[in-house]
Amino acid sequence: MARWLPRSTDVTRFCQKLNRVKTLEDDMMETSFNRCLSTIDLTLLGIGGMVGSGLYVLTGTVAKEIAGPAVIVSFIIAGFASLLAALCYAEFGARVPKTGSAYMFTYVSVGEIWAFLIGWNVLLEYMIGGAAVARAWSGYLDSIFNHKIKNFTETHVGAWQVPFLARYPDFLAAAILLVATAFISFGAKVSSWLNHVFSAISMGVILFILIMGFILAQPKNWSAQEGGFAPYGLSGIMAGTATCFYAFVGFDVIAASSEEARNPQRAVPRAIAFSLGLATGAYILVSVVLTLMVPWHTLDPDSALADAFYRRGYAWAGFLVATGSICAMNTVLLSNLFSLPRIVYAMAEDGLFFQVFSQVHPRTQVPVVGIVVFGLLMALLALVFDLEALVQFLSIGTLLAYTFVAASIIVLRFQQQKVDAPAPAAGGRPSPEPREGPSAGDLKEYESFSDKLQLVDRDKSKERREPGQLKAAFEPYLEFLSDFYPGEVVTVAVVTLMVSAICLCSILVFGNTHLHLPTWSYSLLLVLFSLGFLLSLLLIWAHEQQRSTQTFQIPLVPLSPALSIVLNIYLMLKLSYMTWLRFAVWLLLGLLVYFGYGIWHSKENLREPRPQHVSARYVVFPSGSLEERVQAVQPSSQPAAGLPDTDTEDGKR
Repeated sequence: MARWLPRSTDVTRFCQKLNRVKTLEDDMMETSFNRCLSTIDLTLLGIGGMVGSGLYVLTGTVAKEIAGPAVIVSFIIAGFASLLAALCYAEFGARVPKTGSAYMFTYVSVGEIWAFLIGWNVLLEYMIGGAAVARAWSGYLDSIFNHKIKNFTETHVGAWQVPFLARYPDFLAAAILLVATAFISFGAKVSSWLNHVFSAISMGVILFILIMGFILAQPKNWSAQEGGFAPYGLSGIMAGTATCFYAFVGFDVIAASSEEARNPQRAVPRAIAFSLGLATGAYILVSVVLTLMVPWHTLDPDSALADAFYRRGYAWAGFLVATGSICAMNTVLLSNLFSLPRIVYAMAEDGLFFQVFSQVHPRTQVPVVGIVVFGLLMALLALVFDLEALVQFLSIGTLLAYTFVAASIIVLRFQQQKVDAPAPAAGGRPSPEPREGPSAGDLKEYESFSDKLQLVDRDKSKERREPGQLKAAFEPYLEFLSDFYPGEVVTVAVVTLMVSAICLCSILVFGNTHLHLPTWSYSLLLVLFSLGFLLSLLLIWAHEQQRSTQTFQIPLVPLSPALSIVLNIYLMLKLSYMTWLRFAVWLLLGLLVYFGYGIWHSKENLREPRPQHVSARYVVFPSGSLEERVQAVQPSSQPAAGLPDTDTEDGKR
């Protein structure tokens, strides 16, 4: 029976396959895409992905039902939390200017299977997100015409009463997705131009809302007579923060477009910073004017801005607000349809997804097969499915991607930078590696032993350690860590940090509600897991980082990514159990695709050297000494060309 069990070497090799990282090309600026996007183009793409219908709906909903006028504070905290994740994307987008966003970032630093699962979840996230926005766009337009479109469809086509299907087929939502798919397939420049038009209209409407809103503002609406500024207290502000955090999802479209940027090293970080800053400012200022125009407890959650202007005697402003809302939803649609095919292209190009999606149109220089196929799938989702139950799924995919990108930043910062092997010399042997040290002209003769000892001490004090190695200052205290390979301790510490963060957030979320822990055990577990988190953080910090590069780098590593990890895990655990159940089912489907196709067709699988079987022979001499001879096993019985026959050599001895 033991022969059926896998050998330890096979298990090790299998695990190495799962965790292999992507090998980047020497020239990362080389691409089959058209590098035509400027910093302004990328910034407007990011704004379009973030400032959607949430600006017109989410602000009123959170203000009335969760936080009151303190929704302003909720947006400030949520904007800061999003900044932590955005900075991680900015560093990766500048250092690895390749399409794929979170999938690519995880692949080059953490491992293959984790990258595939991130890409697999982001794929579904964009599909559901695009279809949901299309249905919201259709419903908003239908409400302007007193639901005539819905009534006409139910009368002439019929209504359904089937679980998981919509009440009626939404032909308008499917049509807008097909039109958007056609525009996206014309190329990045056309998509960018269309996004510019809708973004300009949307920002013009937002500017009108702010000017008119401050003119009509009444400070008494924040007074104690109306409930005060924070009627729901700190708990309401934090609950509002969790909801407002999802309003900033969308800046990853910039990272996904980095392979089409003219100068990604500078454009990607700037575009992410500008777009996130403008989006945060828009959400905060609109929340201010909305809660100052009318009392927060009288807001209409479905159409807060239009209703506020109507109640102040400016009913005509409602049409402008509706126009801005539709244009904002159009930019979100374009953002989803722009990003999704490029992530699928990156996975197919690496061999982890079906190769047909790696085809790029020679004239438009876009992955046209992925655009058409996933545009049709998105339209089908919007046409027949009930997406309300699946919308929460968007959150878990996004938060998981943020978590892995933050962890990837830590791993990448403490990895040794890969250096190309030296080119072979004329004789076929590799040229000797250049040694660091003083040149021949700088050599000095030291006569005495004390002089030599001083030289050794001085050289040791000037030693510049490689990334991933223990800092010299900590070596006397953590000497036992010096025997590990560079970066090995950091990788283990990152895993420990994430496990500690999961346990810590689980106690915070479920400790008093689901687990009903007594106060002493609740406090003890919080202290233990907090210590584990902090010790892991200190252990990472005790190692050398990569030195500053010419591209953007997130400050305060590993603290900034670690805070992002904790926040993302906390928000994931706040989601419903049905969301986690659907997430588990989707993950299982992804694993079937990976083990059925991806692991066998991965390009990294082709780059791996074939294992060389080695046999050892032991020869016992009469003197009792034991000598080991090692030889490579050849596929045939003939000795390899250019190598001496080992048996002949033994006989000669």
